Amino acid sequence: MVAKIFIDGEAGTTGLQIRERLAGRRDLEVISIAHDKRKDLEERKRLLNLADVAILCLPDDAAKESVSLIENDTTKVIDASTAHRIAEGWAYGFAEMDKAQSAAIANATRVGNPGCWPQGAIATLRPLVEAGLVPADFPVTVNGISGYSGGGRSMIEDYEAKGEDANEFALYGLTFKHKHLPELQKYAKLAHTPLFQPAVGNFRQGMITAVPLQLWTLAKVPTGAELHAAIADHFAAIPQSFVDVAPLSDLERSPELNPELYNDTNRMRLHVFANDSKAQALLVAVYDNLGKGASGAAVQNLNLMLGVAADTSLAA
Repeated sequence: MVAKIFIDGEAGTTGLQIRERLAGRRDLEVISIAHDKRKDLEERKRLLNLADVAILCLPDDAAKESVSLIENDTTKVIDASTAHRIAEGWAYGFAEMDKAQSAAIANATRVGNPGCWPQGAIATLRPLVEAGLVPADFPVTVNGISGYSGGGRSMIEDYEAKGEDANEFALYGLTFKHKHLPELQKYAKLAHTPLFQPAVGNFRQGMITAVPLQLWTLAKVPTGAELHAAIADHFAAIPQSFVDVAPLSDLERSPELNPELYNDTNRMRLHVFANDSKAQALLVAVYDNLGKGASGAAVQNLNLMLGVAADTSLAA
């Protein structure tokens, strides 16, 4: 059977990327709303109820509205907004988060697609908290830089209009109320809200997140090898994973720490750097904010919900 897919908000950055990734698929049909009916509530309602899976690429309030328009018990939903990521009854769409998550997504009727920023920090911190190497109440700081496409159409237009005159490194989230913080805290299993310091760079897509750890503050100080082993073992146990872990290396710098390295793929690579004599470590994730951080994750979740191979339509 050919599954009907409706991308509500397909004209936005994430929607366009999802549609591009689904092009040529014979196992599904992407149904679209006519341009002049994009704000027609009845037409959106008709298509949402016609779809086997609706993918919402909308602001939070519009996403909630779309869910409220679904009157049947057959339309499944993947919501790429922030609205339902920690909501009861919604599966979190980071398939590699733990061994049971891909099955939870496959069996769900409602999936909250994860935000781009939290995934890298969750990927590095959750295995350490679960292994007891980092306590849940550890004062966590998360830093990172993302391409300007993460800011949506207005930021893309602004950066591309300014070209080389655009800000090379723009800090934001300075009120410490970033919308991704609730999911980061919940799924990294942290007792306290992390101090999150994001930045936008003058490049279109790609991202790096970095979590520095002052291990000397702990009563029992783990080594870099122990941190690396816990993270590597976690992802080695995940089937059909797009997340891999770089070997533990003593490096001053690395060409792999390039935010654009995995652009247009669904890949995420994790790194652990440590100095045992100083009891300090740095956890780093490199991935595409439009790939694994958004549209790639949505397609991966769609594949799981449709019961096809997770890597269908996705470059690793």
